[in-house]
Amino acid sequence: MKNEVKSAEKYEAEIAELKDENAELRRQLNNLKRMAFGQKSEKRKNEEIAVEQLSLFNEAEKEQSVNEREEEKSIVVNGHSRKKKRTRDEIFKDLPIEEVIHEAEERNCPECGSEMQAIGKEYLHEELVYVPAKMFRRMHYAEVVKCPDCGEYTDRSVNDKAVIIKGKAPETVLSKSYCSPELLAHIFYEKYVKAVPLERLSKDFRSMKAEISTATLANWVIEASEKYLKPIYEELHSRILNESVIHADETVVQVLHEKGKKATAQSRMWVYCTEKIKLYEYSQTRNGQTAADFLKGYEGYLVCDGYDGYNKVTGVTRCGCWAHARRKFFEALPEDEGVRKTSKANEGFETINRIFALEKEYAELKPEERHKKRQEQIKPVLDGFYAWLETLSPSQGSGLSKAVQYAINEKKYLYTFLEDPMIPIDNNLAERTVKPFVVGRKNWMFATSVKGAQSSAMAYSVINTAAANGYGVKEYLTSLFQNHGGQPPIKSE
Repeated sequence: MKNEVKSAEKYEAEIAELKDENAELRRQLNNLKRMAFGQKSEKRKNEEIAVEQLSLFNEAEKEQSVNEREEEKSIVVNGHSRKKKRTRDEIFKDLPIEEVIHEAEERNCPECGSEMQAIGKEYLHEELVYVPAKMFRRMHYAEVVKCPDCGEYTDRSVNDKAVIIKGKAPETVLSKSYCSPELLAHIFYEKYVKAVPLERLSKDFRSMKAEISTATLANWVIEASEKYLKPIYEELHSRILNESVIHADETVVQVLHEKGKKATAQSRMWVYCTEKIKLYEYSQTRNGQTAADFLKGYEGYLVCDGYDGYNKVTGVTRCGCWAHARRKFFEALPEDEGVRKTSKANEGFETINRIFALEKEYAELKPEERHKKRQEQIKPVLDGFYAWLETLSPSQGSGLSKAVQYAINEKKYLYTFLEDPMIPIDNNLAERTVKPFVVGRKNWMFATSVKGAQSSAMAYSVINTAAANGYGVKEYLTSLFQNHGGQPPIKSE
């Protein structure tokens, strides 16, 4: 009888263990499905705490039909206030306006026959006009002028050499190339802003009766990056090292022709950024020495994720990312709705959400006031959170175990933002900066050569810095190429 009881207890324990394992596998499967097909953000629908956490792979856009001519209203849906609708004038405020006056056909008064006089104009409607791109050849010639009074003597004792002067032709934007500044700016804009692969761009040009091979386009990009973008990149690099806070992140990139590596091997594109400066750096490895070399001499705060490679960066104060910590608890949430709200994962998730909610309240405060509020209100929450973590004993290998371990390992860095009010609590700025590269990578898949990857790093750096400072990217690049160089696209405060 005792053996039967032991057997039953053994089977019940095995069943419970299998149930736990099954629940964990279901959680992992659903996380993978969500990453592949669903919402990437850990924000919940209709959740009061709406803190931005961008995903690198979420490109879905919500479309909404609006009547811009309606009076602006503040709409409340499910207890949440939506932003007021923008008027058409606000949406298109930066576009030039062309007025078309439709003259009255009858110019004489139908009553007395006198000539009518214009007294005003009446609004009818407006159109948003698109002028298709066009391709044409610009032929440069040097004018040749000759002095009419020199070189006409018949007396051979007098120097009769004709005086001829030629106009000076402008320098070509690229050596021995027929590429114009406007065309070069368009190529960079299409590839690095709109993520159009060069092969597709070559097809577009072919449809416009201009045969330009993909190889030629690639050579133009590499040469222009080295000639025009590299000096600006180096200046931006110098400037970012003087900033008080730098965000860092990295993502994979595949380069086909790398010495000593297979074509399928993964390299890295690193990102270092502030609100105004966006820098990308290509590296063959994920070794933290890459970041250490790039940030050599920097002594400020470095905001990054939990990758240990950043420990190789000396002289900096490393700061953790609470968005990463929150994401770990979000991924650990049970799939069973019945137990989710009472789960330990949800308790940790909601506690971190509380930290974000408090931080959102301080966003408009002066730095000294924000620092005081953090010490008075957020620090006790952090202390309580870590005291609670010490009481947990999650199953080894479970999602909760990974979340708890991440938070404990990063504790030192996750507390750092309390030191200085200018330190953000997350690394979302770096993730947003990585996103343009990731979107482009989805389209062009890989870089052909190391030079191509390095050129891309410089192009993304200059272009995204220009965009962050309010410059029109294509206009800035056109001016840069036309003037054969220029200043970094950073506007002073």
